[in-house]
Amino acid sequence: MHPNALLELCAELIAAVNKLDAPADATVSAFFRQHKNLGQRERASLAETVYALLRERLKFQNLAQSGSGPMPRRLAILAWRGSDSFLRGALSPAEQQWLAQVQAIAPDSLAPKLRHNLPDWLAEPLLARLGEEEFWKLAGALNEAAPLDLRVNTLKLKREEAQAQLAAVGIEAQPTPYSPLGLRVHGKPALNKLDLFTSGAVEVQDEGSQLLALLLAPRRGEMVVDFCAGAGGKTLALGAAMRNTGRLYAFDVSGHRLDALKPRLARSGLSNVYPAQIAHERDDRIKRLAGKIDRVLVDAPCSGLGTLRRNPDLKWRQSPQAVSELQAKQRAILASAARLVKPGGRLVYATCSLLDAENEVITAEFAAAHGDFRPLAADEALAKSQVERSSELVENGALRLWPHRHATDGFFAVAWERAA
Repeated sequence: MHPNALLELCAELIAAVNKLDAPADATVSAFFRQHKNLGQRERASLAETVYALLRERLKFQNLAQSGSGPMPRRLAILAWRGSDSFLRGALSPAEQQWLAQVQAIAPDSLAPKLRHNLPDWLAEPLLARLGEEEFWKLAGALNEAAPLDLRVNTLKLKREEAQAQLAAVGIEAQPTPYSPLGLRVHGKPALNKLDLFTSGAVEVQDEGSQLLALLLAPRRGEMVVDFCAGAGGKTLALGAAMRNTGRLYAFDVSGHRLDALKPRLARSGLSNVYPAQIAHERDDRIKRLAGKIDRVLVDAPCSGLGTLRRNPDLKWRQSPQAVSELQAKQRAILASAARLVKPGGRLVYATCSLLDAENEVITAEFAAAHGDFRPLAADEALAKSQVERSSELVENGALRLWPHRHATDGFFAVAWERAA
């Protein structure tokens, strides 16, 4: 495709994504379905440009003011992540001169807001919590692309064997630093056609998400509930940890998300998983299991702000009002899920949020109202699950993962044991 034609398509895609009326990945996928003539390299250039723009949207929008021509085209030029020579072939002499002037601006000369690229309502609590130095480290980490982590299905393969099989097809991978189940892959290889993937021997799963399953630590033969199972990434990890024994319920209010679990479940070889759509957290299915479950994981609906490396549009699509509404759901879901736990059983509340409002605030309220639940030290629980250097992952007894410290998505989790 001619460089200018591709740049115009990129501008068209940016205009669609910039509406922020749908998740960016859905908008990008829909755009590519409409333009099936695009090659793999062209798709990669457009997608990476869009995500670069979303990560540093405030900066690019500010810098674009000095240019001329349609705003989406200016943004596409500034955020371009394809070939430099290809971009030059698309630009007029005036555009080339303007781009050179903008690129000569020292990043440190920009206002703080244009450097961290976070909305005020999010930047302020993170700065207050972390302090100046760590806040800027976090902001830098959130503006980088996330690595590709895999979880090895130990029902089918050992981690070293999976690593060797990847190496045999030219894919370099290293053991994740904390999870004993993970491999971190370099680059963005196409995995979905590999026998290793189609056989269910590996699943794509961030190391932080793997650690949540290891914190719940289900055992053989137990009754376990994944209360907000979604597409089932943690469900599959829990089922493997149970060695395909016992009974694992995967509950979710979304049948669409549970449908996405079915092909993954078929690949995994698990037969102990029972997906079930529920109407709400007080569904009759829940009531019938009250006091009978050994382990319950509540991966609560949340803002998702710990996943900004993967989903940078969330910082522009979320709001304080949305977080407040989520808190109400989190309180209700946690209280309902707690009723399932049998005496001596374990409950884990988790989010992929960076905000105290969705994490420490919710768990402190729950603990104050439920004296029969004793908090467990997350580092000790993780160490028993063979997690490396577990003490590095814990703040005030809770699992607290930060992208700039741990190279994972941002996760929070608290574990309790119900009094016998």
